[in-house]
Amino acid sequence: MDRFKPQRRVQINDSQSQAPKYDAAEDDDSPPGARYDRENEEQERFRLRPSESNLTEDQEPFMGMKVRRSASRHRDYKGDYLDVPSHPYLMKILQKQGDKEVLFADKVLKFTGSGKMKRRILLITDFAIYIVDPEIDALKRRIALAAVEKLCLSKLSDNFFAVVIPTEYDLLMASTRKSEIVTVLVEANKSASDYELEVVFSNRFEYNAAAEVVKEVQFDEVEGGVKTRILRK
Repeated sequence: MDRFKPQRRVQINDSQSQAPKYDAAEDDDSPPGARYDRENEEQERFRLRPSESNLTEDQEPFMGMKVRRSASRHRDYKGDYLDVPSHPYLMKILQKQGDKEVLFADKVLKFTGSGKMKRRILLITDFAIYIVDPEIDALKRRIALAAVEKLCLSKLSDNFFAVVIPTEYDLLMASTRKSEIVTVLVEANKSASDYELEVVFSNRFEYNAAAEVVKEVQFDEVEGGVKTRILRK
């Protein structure tokens, strides 16, 4: 049995921060938000602490369902791949929203409603999912973990996953660290609400790409890899 090392979590010291404020989330196709001033930003204090539990492969929500790459099976879970405390604009976003811990941070590919691929920063905290535009240092969207209904993945060794949010439009993303992202979301949701987040495996699944825009993602195993198609319904 493979065992993973404890995740690194960023603990944010909010002793000087104000009460949490929640801004409306921005769509990726909307005008960019205000740019954060890095030069005048004070370096926030923080500390790192390991996860309270060691994740094993048997605990992963897709164990026995997903065809996994050998590299993925033996990969250590790190959590923060961006060193969030070294980026003042990310720290400011988190403190403004009142979140305390960063469970995961990395760059991903996000698919817009029009089908474009955009590079985004994905942050997962103990309460929410953040989508940040790294080119303009702007928060594009914040999704409360409680709003997530399920995660959709294929049964094959691709990088795609969908986050289904019934009250909003859904997220379709791709990451080489998809296994860790899914595990973190399931564990964070369970810790926050005692609710077991549903993880659905199908080589065809639908998601709401935008208001009144439904798309289907299709996966086919072909020689040398996996063929993925995204079709509008």
